[in-house]
Amino acid sequence: MAQFVDWDLAAATAGALGKAGPRVSYDEATDVVADLRRLTDEAADLVTSYTGLRSQVAHPPVRVVDRKDWAAINIAGLREVVTPLVSRLSGDKQPGVITDAIGSRLTGVQAGTVLAYLSGRVLGQYEVFSSDPGQLLLVAPNIVEVERKLQADSRDFRLWVCLHEVTHRTQFTAVPWMRGHFFGEVQAFVDASQASQGEHFLERLRRSVATLSDAVRDPDSRVSIIDLVQTPGQRAVLDRLTAMMTLLEGHAEFVMDGVGPEVIPTVEQIRSKFNRRRESGTPLEKAIRKLLGVDVKMRQYAEGRKFVHGVVERVGMAGFNKVFSSPLTLPRVEELGDPDAWVARVHPQAA
Repeated sequence: MAQFVDWDLAAATAGALGKAGPRVSYDEATDVVADLRRLTDEAADLVTSYTGLRSQVAHPPVRVVDRKDWAAINIAGLREVVTPLVSRLSGDKQPGVITDAIGSRLTGVQAGTVLAYLSGRVLGQYEVFSSDPGQLLLVAPNIVEVERKLQADSRDFRLWVCLHEVTHRTQFTAVPWMRGHFFGEVQAFVDASQASQGEHFLERLRRSVATLSDAVRDPDSRVSIIDLVQTPGQRAVLDRLTAMMTLLEGHAEFVMDGVGPEVIPTVEQIRSKFNRRRESGTPLEKAIRKLLGVDVKMRQYAEGRKFVHGVVERVGMAGFNKVFSSPLTLPRVEELGDPDAWVARVHPQAA
């Protein structure tokens, strides 16, 4: 089968281009790893108590990783998902040995470049591609670097980050259908892509990866990840995925802010400093954030948190948790800015 990405080269590129982490001694690094593992367990109890959601499936313990490991894990996960999708889109047709070799290596370098950038910014992630039900990753160098820049209390900042990421793990393990539904929507996006006319989707996607990689190096770029979406069918799927991800991110933010004041003495200072950090950046960083959709993710935090707050205010936490009953009770895009509309649809008696 044709290989769309040289995954080994992508991993090597991400490792070579990734920034070095902050200076820490061996003992300091050991303490950070132990601290994050302990705080993850503490956060799990706090999240369960606050949300009423309890994991329904066994999940592996948290993995505390460095930047290179984070990139490698994400490349492995993408490989698991992308390879069968490419096979389906290409119909297992071989494009030719030279074209395949050159194209896959070029795309591998480009994908590795993007992941190298992201590996220096991600604090944590619930990674769902490489295993079922997924795995919680905490990127220790990035957490230490940010807490130092913010001059935050180490224990408080680390617990604050763990609350957010553990909430994501809880969402996927307390709601067993969530992962399958997410993959189903990805498949629907591919199906919509297959239905498009004109240029072959794989070639368009390959050029899009190249555009992302080039723009990481070019602060004057005006393209965005949204430019990949070109058909009405793709936009419809993207709307559903956007609503789902906005809900999950907003819910994690809501839980952080709900639990934080009770267990994190400096949470107000951390939130204030962290929000300023999110909004700041050099022109290059702002361009890259726009390109990779990071700015969209930032809006998801705010919009999703406002939606969750509005629903909980009207029907309580137990009423909000009906959002996880089935894919049909997930909010629609138009409901994110109108919690009353979601309540009227899912809780007509309360409305």
